[in-house]
Amino acid sequence: MASRNTEQPNLLFILSDDHGSWAMGCAGNEEIRSPNLDRLAREGIRFDNFFCASPVCSPARASILTGRIPSQHGVHDFVSMPHDREGKPDLDIPANSIHFLDGMPGYADLLAEIGYDTCLSGKWHLGDSLQPRCGFQKWFPMPYGQSSYRNVPMVEDGEVRLHEDTYATDLFTDIALKFLEDQVDEDRPFCLTLPYTAPHRPWGREHHPEETWDDYYNNCPFESTPGLDEPVPPGFQRYTFERPSTGGSTSIDAEKRKQHLTGYFASIEEMDRNIGRLLDWLESQDLRSNTLVVFMGDNGMNMGHHGIYGKGNATWPQNLFDTSVKVPCLISRPGHVPANQVNTDLLSQYDWLPTFLDYAGAADRIPDGLPGRSFAPLLAGHTGEERESIFVFDEYGPVRMIRSQEWKLIWRYPAGAHELYNVAEDPEELVNLFIQPGYADRIRTLRRKLDHWFAKYVDPRLDGSKLPVTGYGQRDHATKTDAFDYRPRN
Repeated sequence: MASRNTEQPNLLFILSDDHGSWAMGCAGNEEIRSPNLDRLAREGIRFDNFFCASPVCSPARASILTGRIPSQHGVHDFVSMPHDREGKPDLDIPANSIHFLDGMPGYADLLAEIGYDTCLSGKWHLGDSLQPRCGFQKWFPMPYGQSSYRNVPMVEDGEVRLHEDTYATDLFTDIALKFLEDQVDEDRPFCLTLPYTAPHRPWGREHHPEETWDDYYNNCPFESTPGLDEPVPPGFQRYTFERPSTGGSTSIDAEKRKQHLTGYFASIEEMDRNIGRLLDWLESQDLRSNTLVVFMGDNGMNMGHHGIYGKGNATWPQNLFDTSVKVPCLISRPGHVPANQVNTDLLSQYDWLPTFLDYAGAADRIPDGLPGRSFAPLLAGHTGEERESIFVFDEYGPVRMIRSQEWKLIWRYPAGAHELYNVAEDPEELVNLFIQPGYADRIRTLRRKLDHWFAKYVDPRLDGSKLPVTGYGQRDHATKTDAFDYRPRN
């Protein structure tokens, strides 16, 4: 058994990919099998109002790492990967080589400075991946935004190599367990970050274990998700995973819906199984009570919700529906974090870095100028009464959101269309109140708070409200004129 400095808890940070907050058994979904996520919820706190900083992979991940919003770190869209002449991902070309986060300390940097052993195993998707980045001493990234679950590209000794005949979720976990086993005789705390690709597509039958696919989900009615008759809200154009510019169709039929949902649910169950492997190992080493286990999604996901399949860039214009911006978040540490609680405070991914630095006793190392605030007191069982009236903010390029427990305003620069919802009375965001009479004062107040908050934190050089971000990707620093791979959506 490892000896540990009990004043510095270990951290196991697990990040899922495109995971709707609704897609867990502990969140009330009776069709999905997630016993180990449910176990974390029983042994800790499930956060029911946790929001991403941006509803797409790369900017959300950059915010988690640095505590900065996209208009501070400059990653505003998913980082584009090389493609061949037919538009398919080209794994013979190294991943995007841009250093997007240079000069911005992340939580792994700051923890390494106070004695933590740090490791990343899994998806990176933030540019250069051939050498360790952002304070991770042990470095095992899958460099691309997506890949096959069966032939997995991984960085090894500065080169991208394919791992054939393995399952991505198993591979990332195997590497993580090897790191943990190497830590057993160390007298230092560890920070292990495990970003899975699950449940991101591809969802074809060939990608996932037959027993998970065939034995249960292939016969699941999927009544926990909307059917094909769910309408797309007025003013939005739906996009699926095949963009029209590549000749793809935006239609979803019953067969395709079933395949998407079967693969999506199966990939979550396989991730859940691997999380169980990690929890069992911690318990076998008597490390569970000194390890803060955090499970979080990078962004939300619509699987028929609002008539769309995808996240913030599943529509034109980009959407900030709660199903796109809410993420699952479970935090557990038996004997320290209260068990079997549901917290409804409004929290964001930009709160994560200050929270763990505070929790680890290193609040003095939190960088200045960050928008987030520590919610470490909640992890010690203290109430969050002082947080009940706060707002949470989100952005996706020129689309920004301010949300309270009751109201949500979405503002699109420079000229709309805008949205206002009473999310307390209309949680599914079915009725846009923006153009209805009687709400001018409410809109004016929320707009003032929105503008004031972003003005306080935005780096004017990286201001997403003034950039041509369309959901088609980013290939360079936001300050470069050709940074965004924008094409007309028609």
